Amino acid sequence: MFANQSFGRQTRLGRLFRHPGQRLLVVPLDHSVTDGPIGLAVDGLVGQLATNGADAVVLHKGVLRHVSPHWFSKTSLIVHLSASTVHAPNPNSKYLVASVEESIRLGADAVSVHVNIGSEDEREQVADMALVAEACDRWNVPLLAMIYPRGPKITNPNDPALVAHAVTVAADLGADVVKTLYVGSEAEMRDVVRGASVPVIVAGGPRRDEPADVLAYVAETLRGGASGVAMGRNIFLATDPGAMTRQLADLIHGEIPGETVLDARHTGRISVLAS
Repeated sequence: MFANQSFGRQTRLGRLFRHPGQRLLVVPLDHSVTDGPIGLAVDGLVGQLATNGADAVVLHKGVLRHVSPHWFSKTSLIVHLSASTVHAPNPNSKYLVASVEESIRLGADAVSVHVNIGSEDEREQVADMALVAEACDRWNVPLLAMIYPRGPKITNPNDPALVAHAVTVAADLGADVVKTLYVGSEAEMRDVVRGASVPVIVAGGPRRDEPADVLAYVAETLRGGASGVAMGRNIFLATDPGAMTRQLADLIHGEIPGETVLDARHTGRISVLAS
């Protein structure tokens, strides 16, 4: 996977993909810029994630002032470079608020950008991603592209052809990992992933109240060929974010063999069914 990468980029990718199997559990914590305060102490939350198997957390640069550096010996840091708020005339318009160079000074293992394909300012967002990719090449920093079909002409953002096109745009312009939407079925997701030249992880999706539903969703995406998930609200809004992280990490990294289900409604624990 890393054969054509520079030594520095290989080193950082190795920190990100710290488990065999090239799968990822990424926890985005960039929601506070978009939606407002999440109501949790970020240092304690990052600690729960780091000590329970999250491969990486996504944070904006200023938040790092309030996070203990030692957590990043146990997980990777992805600095998010994009922003917008729900109060904007067009919340789908993303713009850069940090740089690759800043992220390196902060100790980032990777950076991320958000692009909405089909948005009214798609041109600027795609151009920004390309410029970030060039800086990542210059500084040997991996790039996670969070890219989705979103805009006035997008009637079905989960359309497999649209999602596949979004993944291709990100990969062709220099992303090392792509986060996008799950297309709704394992077979269609396998087609999307099969055509991708870089690992594809899926967004965590809408809030689910039951841990069983969260785990079932992630298991389905893995069967569809995804390399993991980038999941925020379904982890940090869980009753026990650490426990939710541990269950997801065990599922994603194969610590739980076979087809996995969570019968939490009855037993409160993971039940494993033979493959």
